Amino acid sequence: MAHYFVGDIQGCFHELSLLLQKVDFTPSKDQLWAVGDLIARDPDSLATLRFFESLQDSAKVVLGNHDLHLLALHGKLKKINPQDKLSELLNAPDINNLIGWIRQQPLVRTLPEHNIIMTHAGVPPQWDIDTLTSEAKQVSIALKKDDYLTALIAKMYTNTPQQWNVDLKGVDRLRYCINALTRMRFLHLDGRLDFDCKSSPLKQTTTNLKPWFEFDSLCAPQNTLVFGHWAALMGQTNNAHFNALDTGCCWGEHLTLWHLENNEKITQKRVI
Repeated sequence: MAHYFVGDIQGCFHELSLLLQKVDFTPSKDQLWAVGDLIARDPDSLATLRFFESLQDSAKVVLGNHDLHLLALHGKLKKINPQDKLSELLNAPDINNLIGWIRQQPLVRTLPEHNIIMTHAGVPPQWDIDTLTSEAKQVSIALKKDDYLTALIAKMYTNTPQQWNVDLKGVDRLRYCINALTRMRFLHLDGRLDFDCKSSPLKQTTTNLKPWFEFDSLCAPQNTLVFGHWAALMGQTNNAHFNALDTGCCWGEHLTLWHLENNEKITQKRVI
């Protein structure tokens, strides 16, 4: 079995199809792992979701911030941003089935035999693997409840709390987990989440911010942390234990596929 990990697709289904052809991806014997943000920005979000849903156990997906936002759009909690090109998806006859499938997807997946941890944006440095899995599990439980829209999705759109604390309770605790695992890029030196700076670390000049993966991590170096979300990195972390896969396909760059067993990255340039 080959394990392929793909960066943020953002509806770039044509480029994904070309990538999978390059490696002769075969669902009956291979697995496709996706770091989230399957949808938005490019017009083929519907085809992308239908494809992953059809793969069943051959697809291993974690939720990204755009995937969670789709739940709010479908639930009429937010208005559509025309830049996201989601009208076809939201008006599809099978949208309820696809929403149900999204709600079953977790925020974290692990591949213990290869010491792999996959999330959308990263893992807070102060979390060990047990904390990560237990906190993410609570979000998954909340997403599967009948009142997920009012109890969770409607309340996730704030930047607080910025700092992890074991005494956090209720929706504050769930929101910190969502924000850390799906929105994190830079952290303040005291570990607080920053939501303003989205640039490359090479262009960031504020001395009180560092990329989350430059802090001492309780999950690394015994694991490789695979993530997306941060296109400005263009796959560069300068640390083999942090594998960044978002390479900005929807912004005109390319889509990246990592073949775990060969430790090889295969790319597909955006097709205009």
